Amino acid sequence: MMVLPICHLSHFGIFFDYYRTLIINQKLKDMAKGNIKVTAENIFPIIKKFLYSDHEIFLRELISNATDATLKLKHLSTLGEIKGDIGNPIIEIKVDKEKKEIRIIDQGVGMTGDEVKKYINQIAFSGAEEFVEKYKDKVEDTGIIGHFGLGFYSSFMVAEKVEIFTKSFQDDAKAVRWECDGSPQYILEDIERTERGTEIVLHIAEDSTEFLEENRITQLLNKYNKFMPIPIKFGTREETLPLAEDAPEDAKPEKITVDNIVNNPNPAWTKNPTDLKDEDYADFYRELYPMQFEEPLFNIHLNVDYPFNLTGILYFPKLTKNIDQAKDKIQLYQNQVFVTDNVEGIVPDFLQMLRGVIDSPDIPLNVSRSYLQSDAAVKKIASYITRKVADKLISLFKNDRKAFEEKWNDIKIIIEYGMLSEDKFFEKSDKFALYPTVDDTYFTFEELTEKIKPLQTDKDNNLVILYASNVKAQHSYIDAAKEKGYEVLLLDSPIVSHLIQKLEGSKENIHFARVDADQIDNLIKKDEPKISKLSEEEIAELKPIIEEIIPTKTYSVQMEAMDSSANPFIITQPEFMRRMKEMQATGGGGFMGMGNFPDMYNLVVNTNNELVGKILATKTKKKQEALIKQAFDLAKLSQNLLHGEDLTNFIKRSFELIK
Repeated sequence: MMVLPICHLSHFGIFFDYYRTLIINQKLKDMAKGNIKVTAENIFPIIKKFLYSDHEIFLRELISNATDATLKLKHLSTLGEIKGDIGNPIIEIKVDKEKKEIRIIDQGVGMTGDEVKKYINQIAFSGAEEFVEKYKDKVEDTGIIGHFGLGFYSSFMVAEKVEIFTKSFQDDAKAVRWECDGSPQYILEDIERTERGTEIVLHIAEDSTEFLEENRITQLLNKYNKFMPIPIKFGTREETLPLAEDAPEDAKPEKITVDNIVNNPNPAWTKNPTDLKDEDYADFYRELYPMQFEEPLFNIHLNVDYPFNLTGILYFPKLTKNIDQAKDKIQLYQNQVFVTDNVEGIVPDFLQMLRGVIDSPDIPLNVSRSYLQSDAAVKKIASYITRKVADKLISLFKNDRKAFEEKWNDIKIIIEYGMLSEDKFFEKSDKFALYPTVDDTYFTFEELTEKIKPLQTDKDNNLVILYASNVKAQHSYIDAAKEKGYEVLLLDSPIVSHLIQKLEGSKENIHFARVDADQIDNLIKKDEPKISKLSEEEIAELKPIIEEIIPTKTYSVQMEAMDSSANPFIITQPEFMRRMKEMQATGGGGFMGMGNFPDMYNLVVNTNNELVGKILATKTKKKQEALIKQAFDLAKLSQNLLHGEDLTNFIKRSFELIK
């Protein structure tokens, strides 16, 4: 029976917890001291059920081990510890459906019999970690992947028996064969083998025969091993050689069989940014997303070695307004091994709408290398990425403002989301965040406030920033504002209400108002009083007549003295109530559990408009009611609030009035 000293379970995660519980619950009969030892009797069932969330991970782990073996060979050769040429080692995957076998073959350092006992028979003893520790002063970056020493045992999730055939690079080392059927017993014997390296043979179990399909293996290689640093061969393919320029007209091109290398060992993010051109970044984007036909807007190359190691390339795509659908596009790697496309934690939430790759050996992963663990380093990495993105946006804005403005509508939701969620990003955003007007003019916040200060400062010395969310629907309100010389912004993203709240809270004497929130003179109140043509008595007489006809549960009637040229009835939606409703709809704002905000509108009646005076003067109640309904429906129509039966009645009434 194989026996495991508990010290080798120090990296064991769930296994350690499992056995610790058993030990704690055991009733000890005496107080004698000694070394606690845990048998491996039940290790394999636990590995199969709990070590990895998905059985398909086995191939990633075994190829990672083969990669480590090859990288070790290369580093030892660099250090002069291996004599002669090591060639160009590759990793090969073979599938034999009839024999129900999968073979993972490398040409790396291989193992001696003693090393098999050390690295294979002792679960959770990491040979990769031992190698890195041994040569840490001689080689700065080994690229070694392994850490926990558990990857090999993932093979038992899909195999009923596993064999290892291996020969060490060391002179005079004997080749050995190791075999285990998932029980604590194993076989280790000397064999005849001339090739350096290791071949692992998985005898696939009946419940895992899906992995004997070539398409399934191709899928896994493409998902997990697409950018591994050592070439991976899986099968062969035919290539057609180009004909020579002087070839005869009837010459047929020659076809040759070549190794099918399924990965790119030197992806763009591993290279120096100065060595890459725009087309290189574009090519890599297509390599990452072969089914994505729309080109990205621009990219950011991450490359840092202090206080942590991190490389990667992030792309800004063209986005829809659906934030959630845009997420989970960034791929997280550790030493070129795919980990996950759920980068929550390491990438700030607003940047999860980007696409691309992040690779860092310093990312703390759980024992199965399938998700992040909370760690101070993660926060530092997230902070660095935020700063790097902000700096890139500042640079793009300064270097080519026109091009930046042209991209604004495609990137604004990311930037606005970042301004809301990350304070440091918000602080830097003044240098690149744009505020477009309904006339397609773009301002920074500083430029905007300077432009509108003379006309849009109210009597209380507040700067009122007017905005629209829909140019067509709010056209009449925009037109009224522009007649007074006011600038109207176009803010139409789904999170604009949240952003406005933050801007108002961080800037002094600033107030945002949507153009349809009130009649224009009330939005930016000046000292000049408006005189009403209707007396107070006439207003008191007319108001209840109007309230009797319109639905007062939804509409609040307000009698206002406005310009005589302004419409007789104007529907506005109070800024506060509308904004709170929008914030509730998009989440946040502290409104969860408060119930839905009702639709509330104001019906502003212009007491200086000729029609309003005519309504009051009309003595026939039926005609008076018809005029009020017509004016009310016209106001509703201007706000796109007239639908169904009300719209049908309005059309009929309009034809009657024409007759």
